[in-house]
Amino acid sequence: MPKKEKGICLCLAAVLCTAALLTGCSKIEDETSSTDRSSAENSSGESSQFDPAAGNNSLTSDYMPAVESDEQAGAAPEGVSLDALSNQKNGWGQGTQVDEKNRPVSCDQYQEKYGKYGAVFIGKAEEKKIYLTFDEGYENGYTAKILDTLQQKKVPAVFFVTHDYVKRNPDLVKRMVAEGHAVGNHTWSHPSMPGVTTEQAKEEIQKLHDEVKEQFQYDMTLFRPPMGEFSERTLAITQSMGYKSVFWSYAYADWDPDNQMDPQKALEKVTKAAHPGAVYLLHAVSATNTEILGDFIDNLREQGYTLAAFDL
Repeated sequence: MPKKEKGICLCLAAVLCTAALLTGCSKIEDETSSTDRSSAENSSGESSQFDPAAGNNSLTSDYMPAVESDEQAGAAPEGVSLDALSNQKNGWGQGTQVDEKNRPVSCDQYQEKYGKYGAVFIGKAEEKKIYLTFDEGYENGYTAKILDTLQQKKVPAVFFVTHDYVKRNPDLVKRMVAEGHAVGNHTWSHPSMPGVTTEQAKEEIQKLHDEVKEQFQYDMTLFRPPMGEFSERTLAITQSMGYKSVFWSYAYADWDPDNQMDPQKALEKVTKAAHPGAVYLLHAVSATNTEILGDFIDNLREQGYTLAAFDL
């Protein structure tokens, strides 16, 4: 082929390759945007801003969370910084699909995927243990009654608190510790963890840890991310600070004091959801939860479950 024609062919080939690359990048960008929108829609569907009138605002979703490949969620190689990990925000809801033991299928999937970061979504399928956890966004006058019931029934629980809750209710936190319950870290100011920098995320955990340590001589080791929102990076941050990230395998719409479920219907609903290794998320602002708690514990025991201290 003459040199002139050969040069023309090479130029055309370069133009075609460039066009293909630009098309591919555009397609990837479109798919990524679609994935981000889908992820946002599949999360709790709530604002990342803390609403004092709704406590933690954790939502029970009916969707099945999408599960990425293990390669995408692999632990950071040695020497790789936390900032190098994915910070794509995930929202958590246990979904409605369950297995033969009534365990939400999504919980086992996420446990397998994120357990390497110390994340807990559900306990062991082989043990008829159930774990009660309460989120304390603010005090609505029920926590003392909840503690009374737990003491009467000899049941341990985990109470996840924020700085504002600790500041306003030191006597209740002191009672939680004195009566053998676990006090968990729910951050200083309740932000969406993937929405802050690595240093801010660390500060949200450490400041509350130090405050509780100073006031109550208590070392917290359990963490619940606000609104159940997390990323691979935030799970790794939490783990690096000596914490387990505790999610849940059952929750229901109990957080709005002005929209409480009928107690009998709620009791049937939460009892029916029981499963081995269940981690229940309940909100302490709920009049219904306070009213049904004793009967709920009795119902679980009648089914052969043990209400256990958090040992996951």
